[in-house]
Amino acid sequence: MPRLSEVIAALDALWPPERAEGWDAVGTVCGDPEQEVTRVLFAVDPVREIVEEAVKLGADLLVTHHPLYLRGTTTVAASTFKGRVVHTLIKNDIALHVAHTNADTADPGVSDALAGALDLRVVRPLVPDPADPAGRRGLGRVCELDHPLTVRELAERAAERLPATAQGIRVAGDPEALVRMVAVSGGSGDSLFDDVRAAGVDAFLTADLRHHPASEAVARTTEGTHTPLALLDAAHWATEWPWCELAAAQLDEISDREGWGLRVHVSKTVTDPWTAHAASTTPSTDLGAPN
Repeated sequence: MPRLSEVIAALDALWPPERAEGWDAVGTVCGDPEQEVTRVLFAVDPVREIVEEAVKLGADLLVTHHPLYLRGTTTVAASTFKGRVVHTLIKNDIALHVAHTNADTADPGVSDALAGALDLRVVRPLVPDPADPAGRRGLGRVCELDHPLTVRELAERAAERLPATAQGIRVAGDPEALVRMVAVSGGSGDSLFDDVRAAGVDAFLTADLRHHPASEAVARTTEGTHTPLALLDAAHWATEWPWCELAAAQLDEISDREGWGLRVHVSKTVTDPWTAHAASTTPSTDLGAPN
């Protein structure tokens, strides 16, 4: 069986921590470098439900996309919910490792997994990493569809193929407009509108879109065309969960090559914070504020 330090070295080769954003908190949160690893669990969020799943599974290592302590802390007291996570992990000899923005820009990375889940062909990064001479790393992806779809059909595909959440897929723009090129970015993406417009795509699928940036984006046209930009807003967790399957497959391949015999699992526990959705009862053709 490999030691934790060996498995972490393999993960750091996939997602080098030095490629994370300066504000990010990636790497190993807890764990003994000398402990043996036999079972690994991948998940998006290092929350109580996931840690309890890791304990029940008998995992030695939990790998999450989101950091546990993004903004630092002065305590890991078990009286806080994050402190309780740390205590539970340590008491059960489970290490926690985080790959966040270093996995976002990797090749392949979070947005490649999102594109793959939607059966889109990746053409190039949306925001290329200038340090990558091959031009394959970077934030987001510009993709082609195998055949044109309407915005409505693309939204339906996303709703069908991404994990189900209370939010589903929100759409801004003409539902019947044709989409040939689409940009995708797992996680929060409304800081990328300038790059999306410059890419000349017909639609942008991401998460956490806010009112004002979305309103301004659909009011403008893509550079050099008269085609309005359609927006597809999915749940943050749902756009990043496909990466867990990609990352697990990558570690499986390494385990086979090294003869480690790791048992690698992906959590299917939904940790999206939104738990219910009440649809408006007013027909979509008669929208408006109440009188």
